[in-house]
Amino acid sequence: MTSALQLPNELWLQVFSFLSWKDKLSMRCTCSHFKQLLDECRPLWRGFSVVLKDLSRYNRAFWRSLARRQLDSVALRGGRKRDLKLLSVWLPLLQALRLDTWRGNDVQELKRFRHVHSLTVTACSEPLVNLEFLLPLGQQLTQLSLCNVQLACPPSQLLASLSRLTRLRSLVLHHDGCLKIPTLRGVLSQLVNLNSLSWTMINYKRLTQDFFCPATGPAAGASLQLSELQLLNYDAAVTPEVLQPLANLRSLSVFHLYSVPGPTCHLQTWLSSLQQLCSLSVHGGHPLVVYADFLPSSLRSLTLCVDLQPEDLQIVSFRAPNLRHLHLEPWSSSSKLVRLLPQLFPGLRTLAIRHHHASDEDFLGLHRLQHLNTLEVLDSFYRPDPKDPSLVVNKPSPRLLQLISDLQKLTNHKVRVLTSSHIDLLPCGCV
Repeated sequence: MTSALQLPNELWLQVFSFLSWKDKLSMRCTCSHFKQLLDECRPLWRGFSVVLKDLSRYNRAFWRSLARRQLDSVALRGGRKRDLKLLSVWLPLLQALRLDTWRGNDVQELKRFRHVHSLTVTACSEPLVNLEFLLPLGQQLTQLSLCNVQLACPPSQLLASLSRLTRLRSLVLHHDGCLKIPTLRGVLSQLVNLNSLSWTMINYKRLTQDFFCPATGPAAGASLQLSELQLLNYDAAVTPEVLQPLANLRSLSVFHLYSVPGPTCHLQTWLSSLQQLCSLSVHGGHPLVVYADFLPSSLRSLTLCVDLQPEDLQIVSFRAPNLRHLHLEPWSSSSKLVRLLPQLFPGLRTLAIRHHHASDEDFLGLHRLQHLNTLEVLDSFYRPDPKDPSLVVNKPSPRLLQLISDLQKLTNHKVRVLTSSHIDLLPCGCV
């Protein structure tokens, strides 16, 4: 029999391309030959993110391994100024960097990263007194996320700093309510390339007429380039006139401030004004039945983390008959939702559901979704000891793994099933 090491490297690299990142790490531990093959093939690690903490515990061999893979995405937890220096020496080509629970207020060393275009700063131990550290990155940043941060700088200074990041295409600003900006006009007028915005709305009770207006004078009322909008802690009244500049909006996500809503469903105004929406995500607020009749027929993607009943899904299927992507996390534990999906939404390509309250028969019945290619199981954990409910294992139970296997057999393995082990480590954790 031919020795495995005598097979062409190209063949092994093709095999490795089908492995998960955990399996790749396991394979590189089997022998020095596989370790070298894996470490020196950059395409195998494309999209791979690594979380680093306490950099003093990593030796030179570890850093050399990361450098050979030419990683372009890193999350640094609990870091300090000296850690940025070390990181820039070994991984100078980083393109995406997340600073998690940053210690101190000095992030001036970011200027060392000349290729970073995506930056996330989250959960700083001290308030950010200014955003001057962003200025050296002004001509390269296309994505900026300031999440769960305290801002000690005046709003005018914040807006001035953000306005100089003229290449930004995505901006996320999540704070504790300390920032009070009456309108976004000052930001939107300067960031002409911005197409994705996520903003904390806890301070707003009513949106002013010029809240989304990009300019004054002859350009007033012009449509923004903004195509994706995410509103965090939202409970503000709005009129159709305020929403006129959002004619190009294709994706709307609303995270409501209160789980018990007020008497007026503001989402009705949004949906009736934005008839070209392709994607809608709603978390909290009023029950689905209150605004289901306002859903635009243009919807292709829908996320519902709300109070909903099986009969509400029938309204959704009528209002949005061309749904391709559906994410359901109902507040109620209705077991009848899953069994309705093949009948109501036959064109689904991707589906995210909880399985604990669905019967095995209903779960396996998803094979009738002929176009389904990705299924995400949102509650892929289990309690191994019924006598100790506090003990939770955060991985799929043996029973769930068997159900997944049975479902894949029924679909001839054309459906990819995702569980908690597939969580991306870098996105914002505020939502």
